[in-house]
Amino acid sequence: MRVFALAFAATLLAACQAQPKQPVTYDLIIRHGVVYDGSGAAPLPTDIGVRGQRIAKIGDLSHERATAEIDAQGLAVAPGFINMLSWAPDALFVDGRSMSDIKQGVTLEVFGEGSSLGPLTPKMRDDELAHQGDLKYPIDWLGFGEGMEALAKHGISPNIASFVGATTLREHELGYADRAPTPAELARMQELARQAMREGAVGLGTALMYAPAFYAKTDELIALTQAVGEFGGGYISHIRSEGNTLLQSIDELIRIAETAHVHGELYHFKAAGEENWSKQPQAIARVEAARARGLDISANMYTYTAAATGLDAAMPPWVQEGGLEEWIKRLCDPAIKARVIREMQTPTDAWENTLRNAGKPENVLLVAFKNPALKPLTGRTLAEVAQLRGTSPEEAAIDLVIEDHSRVGAVYFLMSEDNVRRAIALPWMTFDSDEASLAPEGVFLKSQPHPRAYGNFARLLGKYVRDEHVTTLQDAIHRLTALPAHNLKLRGRGELKPDYFADIVIFDPATIADHATYARPQQYATGVRDVFINGVQVLKNGAHTGAKPGQFIRGSGWVGWVRESR
Repeated sequence: MRVFALAFAATLLAACQAQPKQPVTYDLIIRHGVVYDGSGAAPLPTDIGVRGQRIAKIGDLSHERATAEIDAQGLAVAPGFINMLSWAPDALFVDGRSMSDIKQGVTLEVFGEGSSLGPLTPKMRDDELAHQGDLKYPIDWLGFGEGMEALAKHGISPNIASFVGATTLREHELGYADRAPTPAELARMQELARQAMREGAVGLGTALMYAPAFYAKTDELIALTQAVGEFGGGYISHIRSEGNTLLQSIDELIRIAETAHVHGELYHFKAAGEENWSKQPQAIARVEAARARGLDISANMYTYTAAATGLDAAMPPWVQEGGLEEWIKRLCDPAIKARVIREMQTPTDAWENTLRNAGKPENVLLVAFKNPALKPLTGRTLAEVAQLRGTSPEEAAIDLVIEDHSRVGAVYFLMSEDNVRRAIALPWMTFDSDEASLAPEGVFLKSQPHPRAYGNFARLLGKYVRDEHVTTLQDAIHRLTALPAHNLKLRGRGELKPDYFADIVIFDPATIADHATYARPQQYATGVRDVFINGVQVLKNGAHTGAKPGQFIRGSGWVGWVRESR
């Protein structure tokens, strides 16, 4: 019997040794995770196999092998998040890791609120270089596509996409003049917009509250939007007013999108100023009525009650005509300065006065200066600085712009928490940081960002989804991924599907949280464990790997799509 057993064991061992080893069929397998595919469907416990840059299979891969394997037991696996309004270009040229956003699961940064990396004239390029602040880098391009390609080739972790900025187009042809373009100038602006679409722009972006974009009339914007619409591009806008004339400004956006037959989107949807908070339901109704008529209108937002912009948003647009140098020159004239102060103190619907919307100077936090002598004021309120100087808040704001030779970065407390929750719940709402992607180190410590730079997306998934149940996790993920990808008409992005790019986030829904505050904004969010971009691991167990696989993601009008389809 013992001899028989030994013989059987030898036979079994020989048979096992004769079996071929299980082949390695994937570069990566993510096992045992709860997969939220981005579509909004219920999550599914399953595996994901990746080959190269793309997802190869989603399903039971228990009998498959890979070069690298990740155990996501108990964690959510989702498509990479899309930041619909990012100011990351400067920061990415300085530090391509995109730390504050990568650690929240952001894999695509979308630029273009009014301004874009091109098209530039040589003078525009020289002005950009002359006005750089703490973050300095060479600008050796003029075209839109050249600028985006330069950033991607510089070496960056996230993917990037961009609208072409209507402000950039206007400056290209009119400078900072407060006038309508001539027919010839408008035709050139349209052709510049078309060329940007051929080079990969996703549409036209405007920032109508600010000079010189404020000077553009609706017909000019329709003409430019029609140009990008020829290539499938959309229209996205920081509308003229988020306060006193909020509803009229939404009507203008809807008119532009409807006339040009394109997707229209509002940047950082809000009702700004306590006296305007009651307009939020009407603003929502305006959008939903347009959607009910068959128009493709949506919005994005950040998850905070404070905005961040510059002190230019507290001053009338007429004084800013001609650009920064002319603006400061006028402010140095005592008579003009006195007039500006009077207008800053006077209620008006003619322009958006963000200082008045904040209600009081205690609600304006000064966060970014260029002048080293003024940097000690970082984190002070405008009220504190005015008291220190023995001036009115309006005069203090003017003097700071003159002394800093910049617009001076500021945080304005403008919105209500109830309205933030109401907007987050909307099915057509996507999300943005409206900030750069930073790191709490080096040159980035010379200024103080809005906490949304470090916490916007984690705050959505932690505070508003898990803790306050404003919406479901699968819905929030859908509106961080597939919905913005659909609005932007991106190919192979925004969902976990075979042949889609492997932009993947693995996070813990039970622990994801933001930690950045207005007093201490430079604190990373927690809860995101792993991030893959184009199949490459960029975040591993919460630590950046140093990988920079980011690509320039081009829009629907890119000429390369035609070449690829031949």
